[in-house]
Amino acid sequence: MTQHTARLSLIGLAVALSACSVIEEGKIDYKSAKKGSTLEVPPDLTQLTKDTRYTASPDRSVSAVALQAGQAQVPTVERAAPLQVGDVEIMRDGDKRWLVVNRPVDQLWEPTREFWLDHGFNLAQEKSDLGIIETEWAENRAKLPQDIIRSTLGKVFDSLYSTSERDRFRTRLERRADGKTEIYITHRGMEEVYSNTNKDSTIWQPRPADPELETEFLRRLMIKLGTSEEQSRALVASNKAVAAQPTAAAQIATVNGLPALQLSEPFDRAWRRVGVALDRTGFTVEDRDRSKGLYFVRYVPPSADSTEKKKGWFSGWFSSKPENKPGQYQIAVRTAGEKTQVTVLDAKGQPETTQAAQRIVRVIADDMK
Repeated sequence: MTQHTARLSLIGLAVALSACSVIEEGKIDYKSAKKGSTLEVPPDLTQLTKDTRYTASPDRSVSAVALQAGQAQVPTVERAAPLQVGDVEIMRDGDKRWLVVNRPVDQLWEPTREFWLDHGFNLAQEKSDLGIIETEWAENRAKLPQDIIRSTLGKVFDSLYSTSERDRFRTRLERRADGKTEIYITHRGMEEVYSNTNKDSTIWQPRPADPELETEFLRRLMIKLGTSEEQSRALVASNKAVAAQPTAAAQIATVNGLPALQLSEPFDRAWRRVGVALDRTGFTVEDRDRSKGLYFVRYVPPSADSTEKKKGWFSGWFSSKPENKPGQYQIAVRTAGEKTQVTVLDAKGQPETTQAAQRIVRVIADDMK
């Protein structure tokens, strides 16, 4: 009993001292959850195995990769602040940045996959046909206090030290008709907070996407693709210094009695913004057809109990099973006069009339604020 009490006292002292130290900023040192364990994002989205419903047959012409390779014209991108070294260019639109690389997707897939593994992530999904790589939830260990107590005790009881945040990243590689590839990296975050005023239990809840963290990983990916450390830093710094075109707010409207988003911008820009919003909010994108302005997605409506509770010192990772059955939907991005309109269709391409349409529209709009 005495040993047990002494051990708890030592742990409590270590944690208290560590909390007083200053976390060094600007560093990234991720460590994924143990293999086989996941922390699902509440309240409404989940990752599922790909449904072959949207897989193109050999004689079909609208699979995601084939479509991107054969589209009639290269998407127009905002060039307010483009910068390039070699065949790698960084682009910007508001708080969103992406790379344009003068190489085909098949030459970039494996280096991009290795990039995330090299940074300490386990991969949750790899869909080469869609050009999507998504990591497992991971903790940025660089945010932990670095002091004598941490460096000594942490080697023995490393699991006792944990931040209150978890991060997950999705990389999307889109093929262009000119042979170039656009690379997007999007972030999703979770944070642990007390669930009541007694502070005797905690829950995990979503936190906003971090555009700066997305930019940092784009910069590091540039290095993986051949840009030097100095060049990558100079490109990102110059990109940030140039004022980008203002981003139009997404307005929720009612069209023919159904919810819709209206964007005061051309189709190409709206298509890109919707794609980033779907990535950031964790929709399962099964396929996309740019020529028809359609994203094929899966969505899980929120359940009554959609948070994760933490109990004890050593239960840092959790998994949850959605109570509601995931639905298949199409997100339609269509030109409407001088604006672009975003609506939700059911799996058969008909207007979605359930409450799920309102929820999906709201999720996308919230990311575009």
